[in-house]
Amino acid sequence: MTKFPEDFFWGAATSAHQVEGNNTNSDWWEWEQKGRLKEASGLACRSFELFREDFDIARQLNHNAHRLSVEWSRIEPEEGVFSQEAIRHYREVILALREHSLEPVVTLHHFTNPLWLSKKGGWAHASSRKYFLRYCEKIVGALADKVRFWITINEPLVYAYHSYILGVWPPQEKSVLKFLSVIDNFAKSHIRAYHLIRSIYKEKNIPPPSISVAQNLQAFVPCSPTLRNKLGYYLRNKFYNLYFIERLLNKKALDFIGINYYGRNLIDVGSWKIGDIFFETCQHNHYPVKKNSLGWDIYPEGLYELIMQFKKYGLPIMITENGICTDDDSLRWEYIRSHLENILRSMQDGAKVNGYFYWSLLDNFEWDKGFTPRFGLVEVDYSTFGRNVRNSAKEFSEVCKTGVLKR
Repeated sequence: MTKFPEDFFWGAATSAHQVEGNNTNSDWWEWEQKGRLKEASGLACRSFELFREDFDIARQLNHNAHRLSVEWSRIEPEEGVFSQEAIRHYREVILALREHSLEPVVTLHHFTNPLWLSKKGGWAHASSRKYFLRYCEKIVGALADKVRFWITINEPLVYAYHSYILGVWPPQEKSVLKFLSVIDNFAKSHIRAYHLIRSIYKEKNIPPPSISVAQNLQAFVPCSPTLRNKLGYYLRNKFYNLYFIERLLNKKALDFIGINYYGRNLIDVGSWKIGDIFFETCQHNHYPVKKNSLGWDIYPEGLYELIMQFKKYGLPIMITENGICTDDDSLRWEYIRSHLENILRSMQDGAKVNGYFYWSLLDNFEWDKGFTPRFGLVEVDYSTFGRNVRNSAKEFSEVCKTGVLKR
């Protein structure tokens, strides 16, 4: 295989809170207004109004698909009260994607929650499951005829870890028990949502959709072959990379596997403490590689290794996020090209990869990191909200157009 298949999905990803602006009914908005975070999202990229302009750019860049999220806190701003205006808006967004010949890949939960849900204990409480199902039924029913691909939950372990272990995302708590409860509630919610969504399509006599989660994966690499490092690798890979996906697979609740991948975690465990075994990383710059502007290791071969791990499950694999924050745009293209090379290599070795979504289409609000990290194929001037297409986007555009990755 020297080129990507004709039916391969090429695109970029965004999420509602990070690009839309004025997401005032969410838990993140409240915490931002209280000054608990570095920066407030504010108007973000104003994509709530400017989405057609963004889709124009994506189409001009030869994308044929686009991943985005719908915002629960807009759709259900008060418990049990659904905004028909918000539902109409998201239907308009999906129709605009279709008009631009962009296949929608729609995420139902991308880190933010309605404020009313967080006041009830959020995802740490079992009641979150019934509320999520009710929301899914409402919005999937409204969009089903125009959407074939659904992501129920984006990066469940990342959300749980940042919110309940590090305590840097709302509700900014530190509780191992709540961390485990959140993961359990996410898994149970996805399984129930999977069957609900399929039943909605059946009732509407629409061909079955494809449903997954977007699972963040890390390339765990032992710094040296010590017993502690080997144990650290086994446990991290098992729990962080495999556990959630395998749990859903055991319930036959995935149609494809969504992979979000950014880079390497170099394991160097200094003691037998359980926290060190799970979390300690090399601090001595052993095996140095290039890094993004947040200091994350760039490790393209890790994506190949992880795809080959997941190949055994026999499902299509979609790269739902892969990207770099950097002020060096030549490094951005190098990052994209090297990861695409490894995807192509995995396909040559039998993996069924059906799409690639760069994170992100636009520079955007990067959660507790604020607006400083620049991930976008398109630069955003936050003073004017002007869009400027980067050269890396044009390089990527050629691959989207031809399916050929030039060496």
